[in-house]
Amino acid sequence: MKSFGKLWVLPRIPAALSRLDELAHNLWWSWEPAAQDLFARLDPSLWKRVNHNPVKLLRLVQQALLDQAAADPAYLVAYDTVLASFDSYMDADAKSWFGSHHADQQEELIAYFSAEFGLHESLPIYSGGLGILSGDHCKAASDLGLPFIGVGFLYPQGYFTQRIDAAGMQQAEYEKIDFAEMPVSEALDPQGEPVLIHVDLPGRTVYAKVWRIQVGRIPIFLMDTDVPRNAPQDRELSARLYGGDREMRISQEIVLGIGGVRALRALGLNPSVWHMNEGHSAFLGLERIREHVQADGLTFDEAVEAVRADTLFTTHTPVPAGNDAFTFELIEKFFWQYWGQLGLDRDGFINFARQELDWGPQYSMTVLALRLSAYHNGVSKLHGQVSREMWKFLWPDTPTQQIPIGHITNGVHIKTWLAPQLRAQYDTLLGEKWLENAEKAETWRAMGDMPDHVLWQAHQERKELMIDFVRERTVQQLLRHGEGAQRISAAKRLLNPRALTIGFARRFATYKRAMLIFRDEERLLALLNDPERPVQIIFSGKAHPADEPGKALIQQIYQLSQRAEYRGKIVFVENYDMNIARHLIAGVDVWLNTPRRPHEASGTSGQKAALSGAPNLSVLDGWWVEGYQKSEDVCNGWSVGDNRVYKDNNAQDEADAIDLYNRLENEVIPLYYARDAEGLPAGWINTMKASIRTCGPQFSMRRMVIDYTTHYYLPAAQSGSIYQEEGFSIARRISDWKRQMRHAWHNIQIEAVIPDSVKTEVGEEVELAARVWLNGVPEDQVAVEAVIIPLPIDNDRSLDATLEVIPLSHQAGEGDSTLYRGTFTPTSSGQYSMGVRVRPHHDALINLYELGLSRWG
Repeated sequence: MKSFGKLWVLPRIPAALSRLDELAHNLWWSWEPAAQDLFARLDPSLWKRVNHNPVKLLRLVQQALLDQAAADPAYLVAYDTVLASFDSYMDADAKSWFGSHHADQQEELIAYFSAEFGLHESLPIYSGGLGILSGDHCKAASDLGLPFIGVGFLYPQGYFTQRIDAAGMQQAEYEKIDFAEMPVSEALDPQGEPVLIHVDLPGRTVYAKVWRIQVGRIPIFLMDTDVPRNAPQDRELSARLYGGDREMRISQEIVLGIGGVRALRALGLNPSVWHMNEGHSAFLGLERIREHVQADGLTFDEAVEAVRADTLFTTHTPVPAGNDAFTFELIEKFFWQYWGQLGLDRDGFINFARQELDWGPQYSMTVLALRLSAYHNGVSKLHGQVSREMWKFLWPDTPTQQIPIGHITNGVHIKTWLAPQLRAQYDTLLGEKWLENAEKAETWRAMGDMPDHVLWQAHQERKELMIDFVRERTVQQLLRHGEGAQRISAAKRLLNPRALTIGFARRFATYKRAMLIFRDEERLLALLNDPERPVQIIFSGKAHPADEPGKALIQQIYQLSQRAEYRGKIVFVENYDMNIARHLIAGVDVWLNTPRRPHEASGTSGQKAALSGAPNLSVLDGWWVEGYQKSEDVCNGWSVGDNRVYKDNNAQDEADAIDLYNRLENEVIPLYYARDAEGLPAGWINTMKASIRTCGPQFSMRRMVIDYTTHYYLPAAQSGSIYQEEGFSIARRISDWKRQMRHAWHNIQIEAVIPDSVKTEVGEEVELAARVWLNGVPEDQVAVEAVIIPLPIDNDRSLDATLEVIPLSHQAGEGDSTLYRGTFTPTSSGQYSMGVRVRPHHDALINLYELGLSRWG
């Protein structure tokens, strides 16, 4: 037959179920089990085949099944209950956390820019942890009632589907997303017209259509360059997440940053806080500077101050190579027509974000983001310390402890990641309102009252569900490989529900050391094949398509899993996504994480596992440094390796592997298999409860977003407003003052009047003094301080030793100099390093050390 076209015949939603489509287009359903069940009940098999996508389900479900549901009293009751819950949620702004705590700041608007958003497995526009964090951040912002919007890309081909071939090689498959089958709609401007924005790239103009995804109460606006007005190569510009070469990467980041600002303007939105989640969106600061220069008559430096004042930058990358940077030649190619609009020349533009790297000078997106934000943070306490060390060159002569990069440790959205069966039990145990107080430790104290047999039975049920899921996925993979009946039959019996099951699932980057547990195969095989106390490990994860070493790790593990001695004990589940993650974190007994410290900025997969009662067995890196607790009263998991950094990677790997085997042999496995009189592993269950009780509040996304709001969003809104008052008068003044300080700073001289060595006792005052020659710098524009740092004992160096600052006050003038004095009273014994400095001071500074200028005696 010769085809003349396609005809889509869509089912008609009965009037009694008329709001199903509205519900499907709000991602609220993605964290509400009752709403998901409402769609699944229409056609359970189809629900599974469409990867839990309710929009696609409603396009494909048979009319008879819809009509049947509309005539089913039980279904209608469930429908009404879900819609009532949905309406209550959407109408609760005034009763939300933000509404009740910050009612006077409802007019604020926080714009959150991210290159990826991990919202649900049916919307594959995320690659890993950064995207999942962004999605969870948006969901918690909705729960808390924040005035919040997201900005990013809607990738028509999304991130790749991973297929593992018979040789164990990762194959990347891309399939164009049909937006009609996704919970997205056109973004409309105030006049009700679709929004189309444009940016200039070398030799052409590129257009992007703006789409909207509703996530509870908040919208996310996503751009897509696959529009008819673009040339074919530009229609592919936003096709894939993290695809293409460096020109593709910088083009995407121009659209994200510059185009993102223009999209918000076209939508009639004027944020009071701008949050750059990683450096991919840093060009947004340049576009906002251009607006101020052209519309408000500010100079470049004045506009920088205005932009910095209301901007937050979150860095996620603890190694230099992981931060986006571009060659100067590429920057010239893309920005030679742009920098003039900022009032800059070529050198001024390039030097503003210049970073000297081992492979040569580069234009650094992280440097750009740090220079264009007054607020900066890492994503765990350790990562904050590492970040201050990494970027201290931007604040020369400032002690590392005072580099203005703070930290807010990541968390997870409990409603998204907690298994429905456990959530129902938590509702009963912790009280009806526990999710609205999940950030409070007292909310979780009753976890210790859960009967052991109840928690253990719930865990075993989830473990069996996980094993069934893994078996099904493995069978599908073997069928694709053309395997015979014997292999298929064996796969259906894969894994032992009674064996200790370890989960390792994450992005396959080399620093995450997926092969660490295989370092001593003889020792590992003895654990896996112990007939009395067997162990099995489930792996899953993707490597970036261009990461050949990461793909080689996947192939190694897959090939090992096919060897006779490992078969059935080592399993690799292909195409890691949020669906697989939910099954694994809810079903494994232990969550394994072995990054090379300190390269894990935070990590959140272990937080999700802990929430479901799977203790962590992890290197003391990222969040686990803060989460790990072990004492006589509590044990919530196990540490691997030392709490320190090695110079030699091989020595670190060897030491960590030995410690990992020791932990498994002497602590983890014996505790799991020890049974009490009732046949329960009472000690293990206590560890499960401790994991839930201690990690639940501390690493909830609710706690994280409240911290962002309190420590960054509200201060940024306030400082941004102050800097814009009276025609940006403070931005102009502070810019002029900083210019004068930088020009005159070299004239200042300081002489510390402190003996080289002082001995005293605890509680006795030590006199501190300094003589300063300001040489024309006004005295009220500097601060003179003594800085006291305790010295480490036995070379036990902390990345962030405690630092004390003692203000010195003006005592007398002598000629051209001024004498300053103060006192220090030590409260503990030990050896201290003492220094005296002069630093710039201005009441309008957002951070005391933002100039990075100091003169030391």
